Amino acid sequence: MATTTLPTFLRDRRERVHPGTTARRRTPGLRREEVAARAGVSVTWYTWLEQGRGGVPSDDVLERLARALELDDTNREMLFLLAHDRPPPRKPAPPVAVTPSLQLVLDNISVPAFVKTPTFQIVAWNRAAVAVIGDYAAVPERDRNLLRRVFQPGSEDRVHDVDDVRRTCLASFRVDIARAGQSDEATALIDELMATSPDFRRLWDEGEIRSHGGFQKRLVRPDVGEIVLESSVFHVEGSDGLSMFVFSPANEASARAIAQLVQRSGA
Repeated sequence: MATTTLPTFLRDRRERVHPGTTARRRTPGLRREEVAARAGVSVTWYTWLEQGRGGVPSDDVLERLARALELDDTNREMLFLLAHDRPPPRKPAPPVAVTPSLQLVLDNISVPAFVKTPTFQIVAWNRAAVAVIGDYAAVPERDRNLLRRVFQPGSEDRVHDVDDVRRTCLASFRVDIARAGQSDEATALIDELMATSPDFRRLWDEGEIRSHGGFQKRLVRPDVGEIVLESSVFHVEGSDGLSMFVFSPANEASARAIAQLVQRSGA
């Protein structure tokens, strides 16, 4: 079986692209001059590339060829592997979108739940979260960030086992931004917390890395007392890195307290 090379890959993918014309053509797919025009390179150089004598293309040229050949992510990765023997640079994650179906899932969960981005920005929540944890819509958007909330001054008085929660959040934050590609938003958040929080600097320097793990959240609410919640995290498939946090009551007393708060709020 012949090994796939860059020239054979380019020729094969060029022949698979529909030219978007009704005119009769002698060969399938695009012509070399059409690929060259789409990619903004010379026909001669592209012809040499298909013949194995065009030199090593730059990342920029490979990206243009990937667009010209209408490659999906898998084939774009193969193009870079064949040309440079390494995967392509990560694409910055596009802005996340909470679909109506995802919000519907949240709304049908009877315990507090919310959805966060790879930078730990809370972007959706359910009625139980508002009743038990607080109304995220009532605070400025920048204050809906979990890392800011757990590392801000005074969080030691509000968050049970705050050091464990900080350590867990930061360790999984590293994984999330590595998977999504470190965006300008992630870099700005890290720089901000490095400048404002000695505890963030200490834990960041430790370099701990692990996927989301469960942790306990303890709250005290007037009239219902202490509520103990166990967190679970679920990745939202096909959502550019969104994760859903679900907080289940750790005991019967907490379950009753949640039910009372939700009922009282009219949610």
